[in-house]
Amino acid sequence: MVPIQKKEVLWTKSFIMLMVGNLFVFMSFQMLIPTLPPYIKSLGATGFEIGLVTALFSIGAVLSRPFIGFMLEYRARKPLVLIGAVALLAVTIIYPLSQIVLVFLLFRLVHGLAWGWSTTVNGTAAVDVIPRSRLGEGMGYYGLSITIGMIIAPSLGIYLYQVTTFSNLIMVSAVLGVIALVLLGVVHYQTPAIVEKTKKEDLKFSYFGSLVEKSSWYPAFITLMATFGYGSIVTFIVIFGEERGIDQIFLFYLVNAIMASLSRPVAGKWFDNHGPRGLVLMCMFLSFVGMWVLSFAHSNLFIVIAGALFGVGFGSLIPTLQSWTLSMTPENRRGVANGMFFSSIDLGIGLSGIIFGLLAQFVPTAALFQISSTFMLLAMLFAWIEGKRRKRAVLEEMREGA
Repeated sequence: MVPIQKKEVLWTKSFIMLMVGNLFVFMSFQMLIPTLPPYIKSLGATGFEIGLVTALFSIGAVLSRPFIGFMLEYRARKPLVLIGAVALLAVTIIYPLSQIVLVFLLFRLVHGLAWGWSTTVNGTAAVDVIPRSRLGEGMGYYGLSITIGMIIAPSLGIYLYQVTTFSNLIMVSAVLGVIALVLLGVVHYQTPAIVEKTKKEDLKFSYFGSLVEKSSWYPAFITLMATFGYGSIVTFIVIFGEERGIDQIFLFYLVNAIMASLSRPVAGKWFDNHGPRGLVLMCMFLSFVGMWVLSFAHSNLFIVIAGALFGVGFGSLIPTLQSWTLSMTPENRRGVANGMFFSSIDLGIGLSGIIFGLLAQFVPTAALFQISSTFMLLAMLFAWIEGKRRKRAVLEEMREGA
């Protein structure tokens, strides 16, 4: 009789506290995302400058990640996690001091540097506490902290922006940041043995080498394509709601969060059992359809439908792509791979902010969503090509083995 193999434990105290702490990090940050473009517009910013709100932040994040990815090859996790949380909190608190567009944009660049640090370290710390055999499932659940933060928090941010002052919005964001700091402070972190044995002197820093992990660059490239499409929503959805007279635009994020929460565990288990490619294709197709439904929205009903499609699609896409990236990465290079993955997200959204910010001067906002949706199709194409390539490689291995 074959003994039943016992599943490795996933739901440890450390994993739960890290996941919840990361949720509050994303809540604190993401509630500012849809509100900063209309706020800087109220300061007199041009369409290009509105695009820079997203772009400069993304540039800062991309610039910082190779350095923190390198540090993760030889440094313990806890102090790095706490430094990132403190930096994010500090930058958030100083936002109300920015009444000049140029100063505001400078704050966004600094915020990006802190965000690049925090997301890279937190994601790597999560991978360290998740059993390898349950990586897809574990990152799926951990990804909920990212997706729920990315979806619920903007709803809260939009609501507060509409009913109260910008300073009060910042105050709520700061409170969430403090809660995140407390939760992350009580986590028992696990630094891999190979990292503990490594000294800084044993390594040679290369900016490009810490920016790109060669073993897993392809899913990160697909992530870049997908988030470039998503960037138009991040930057312009509140402005779109104002143009269409839709007073409940936050429903897009709320329904998005609900559907992402329901679909994420299923997607994580699917990844562990069947791999990423079919799942990635389905998620991107649903995201593509959701963007078109959003572009035709003139009522709250269309906003809800678009949010549901995007919640199942994009809500499961990001953690699937992250799990795919990490599954191809050696243990000691997870920090670099995580940095590369999140940089692909920020770079995609940042470039999208610049390009569609310029384009917004010539076409309606709804058209921006339609144009940017084509990058979901491009991402699907690259995922399909990789699937075919991998299938051929497996067949060749089977022939050689025979």
